[in-house]
Amino acid sequence: MDLRNILEIVTRSDPGMVRSHNEDSVMANAAAGFVVLADGMGGYNAGEVASGMATALLGTELGKAFGAGAPHLCEGDRLRAHVVLEEEIARANSSIYQASQSQPQYAGMGTTLVVGLFYDDKITVAHIGDSRLYRLRGEEFKQITRDHSLLQEQIDSGMITVEQARHSQNKNLVTRALGIDPTVEPEIHDYDVAPGDIYLLCSDGLNDMVEDEEIGTTLQALAANLELCAGQLVQMANDNGGRDNVSVILVRVKQAFPAARSWWARFLAWLK
Repeated sequence: MDLRNILEIVTRSDPGMVRSHNEDSVMANAAAGFVVLADGMGGYNAGEVASGMATALLGTELGKAFGAGAPHLCEGDRLRAHVVLEEEIARANSSIYQASQSQPQYAGMGTTLVVGLFYDDKITVAHIGDSRLYRLRGEEFKQITRDHSLLQEQIDSGMITVEQARHSQNKNLVTRALGIDPTVEPEIHDYDVAPGDIYLLCSDGLNDMVEDEEIGTTLQALAANLELCAGQLVQMANDNGGRDNVSVILVRVKQAFPAARSWWARFLAWLK
């Protein structure tokens, strides 16, 4: 199933007001139903290299895996989606790590990652680090991913409150990143998708500069025009200081997109 008529996707990436170059990278493949956002880290242009490698490698390989209709027309979609995502993220991690080990100018480079894969009225979300995915459903705006960061660990352990975290100096200390170690474990979860949902993927350059409540209010107000909404979110981050690169991907689900079912699968579902 080609999802170009199902998913409306808008991407934006901006260097911000302070950084001289952009270490974020975004890509989208509406036909195959996936989006990828990466926020690079490392000296000189190494972060840019890491995030660019992540989106290029995953964009190519996920496009091959899912571009011919799969998993949209297959049963057992969820399991296959998880396996493919784990395998391709592992390959991307290995490529970035090997480049950082073999080329001194790229030593220590890495990147956060968040991937959304749409199929069979579901989204499978894989993420590493503190780039986020949010969902707007009706009037409810909700953060779906949970940061892999020192700050989140401090919140979870009760050391600090969410309010204290907003003013912390440790916002950019991630506990998991792509390409830093020989192996990495992405966090992968599945969620049901409803027509009308809007999904926001972003680098921390947005949510560090703009409160979640403001992000949600803006998304609700400008939901009818995703191009305008994406531009406004970037502008808000820059108006508040733009201390980091800021990237957003917006995905609107226009209608249901269930996978084709065999008569036997339909019969088993009816028995349940």
